[in-house]
Amino acid sequence: MRKVILFNMVTLDGYFEGPNHVIDWHVVDEEFNEFANAQLDGVDTLLFGRLTYELMAAYWPTPAAAANDPITAGKMNRTPKVVFSKTLASAAWQNTRLVRGNVPDEVQKIKKEPGRDLLVLGSSDLSLTLVQHGLIDEFRLMVNPVILGSGKSMFHGLLERQPLKLLKTKEFRSGNVLLTYQPTDPGS
Repeated sequence: MRKVILFNMVTLDGYFEGPNHVIDWHVVDEEFNEFANAQLDGVDTLLFGRLTYELMAAYWPTPAAAANDPITAGKMNRTPKVVFSKTLASAAWQNTRLVRGNVPDEVQKIKKEPGRDLLVLGSSDLSLTLVQHGLIDEFRLMVNPVILGSGKSMFHGLLERQPLKLLKTKEFRSGNVLLTYQPTDPGS
């Protein structure tokens, strides 16, 4: 069965975005881009919530994205995408399928299809739903060397504790640290 991998950038104090949805604190350099491209090479489907989808769709298909980061832009545009939304009328970004139905049921179906792993980028509301239904198989959180003091927690609204097992860490020259976890049984 395919794994659902969640990737997000977070601050040392646990925020994935600052006030007013600001993410200008992300430390992105050549080493990060190499990691991001390798991560995209390991999956064959991207899962998005509406807001993250709209942000990504507004950037990656543009000439600016192709000029600034042609490799990542190509991968983001070619990779099949599923956007979960009850409010979007359509999903025009190439290779995108819009799903309005039950998120946990749909993700379970996708996990059972043949293929490589699935990657959730950002999408905190979608991520929260997937965590609450036990559908995240691996958490990849990249801690950026910054403290914001306020913002939105990645798992704001989580109702039950989710114990995790650390699988590996990777330190980047920029000071970013990638932490990779898998969920464990809450009773263990």
